[in-house]
Amino acid sequence: MTTENQLPPTPLEALRARLSTVVAIPVTPFREDGAVDWDNHAALIRRLVEHGVEVVTPNGNTGEFYTLTEAEIRRAVESAVTAVDGRAEVMAGVGLDIAGAVAGALDARSAGAGSLMVHQPVHPYRSAEGWIEYHRAIADAVPELGVVLYVRDPRIDGWQIAELADHSPNVIGVKYAVPDPVRFASVARDAGLHRFAWIAGLAELSTPGYWAVGATGFTSGLVNVVPQLSAALLEALRGGDFTKAMRVWESARVFEELRAADASADNVSVVKEALQQLGLSGRAVRPPSRVLPEDLRVRISELIAQWRNEGWL
Repeated sequence: MTTENQLPPTPLEALRARLSTVVAIPVTPFREDGAVDWDNHAALIRRLVEHGVEVVTPNGNTGEFYTLTEAEIRRAVESAVTAVDGRAEVMAGVGLDIAGAVAGALDARSAGAGSLMVHQPVHPYRSAEGWIEYHRAIADAVPELGVVLYVRDPRIDGWQIAELADHSPNVIGVKYAVPDPVRFASVARDAGLHRFAWIAGLAELSTPGYWAVGATGFTSGLVNVVPQLSAALLEALRGGDFTKAMRVWESARVFEELRAADASADNVSVVKEALQQLGLSGRAVRPPSRVLPEDLRVRISELIAQWRNEGWL
């Protein structure tokens, strides 16, 4: 309810508030012939929503964005929008070259997505001014969509984020994935702690530390497998119960450490192997990822047994 002197939140302000949650990065399931299994894709996203997930990001890194064709990227957003059926926010991943990212943004808008996550630019040479212009071109192409920046570069300063948003007010959030909570705290405050939705972008293990210094949401690949666990972490952090949050953290630890090992070489493969063993999807991935070797498959089996014993599954 609003008073006479209060205006209701704008759609972008409301979206910014909705991002203070678990932001699921769904996998893109493949058939044995290498094609995307679109029926399974929709089923996995419906499962997320049925477990209370409020934001999904098709074409994120866990979705193997960099291995997908333009047609697959476009269809992944369409599939997600249909699967959530208005029950969750669809934040479509876009990136690579500016023209392709703008085209992806326009496709996402046409499909019914309400927001974008712009992948960290992969160009080997980046200036601060060029970083701003890259994101500005994408954001300005779809001014009615909320835009979330995916920041993995520690050279990005708060002033760059603030200057970008001064030009493009639909930039409303930051998925921060630099493994340095002190740096995050500084960047968030320099850009505007309450101006943006600050999303911890390194999944469950980093989330309590980032939450303590300003994050209000976090991204998750684990949520594809054990959505109850991710939800429990969110609930504990929202309630300020860091003791409970760390108990949940312990349950997620081995899984996330397997994903992070060897510079995250098996980040997606670990998730897909768990889904395979749960009978929810196949384990196939596209190069340069690999299917897990047998010893790691055994570790996943042990984890699933542990989660069942703990009541998460």
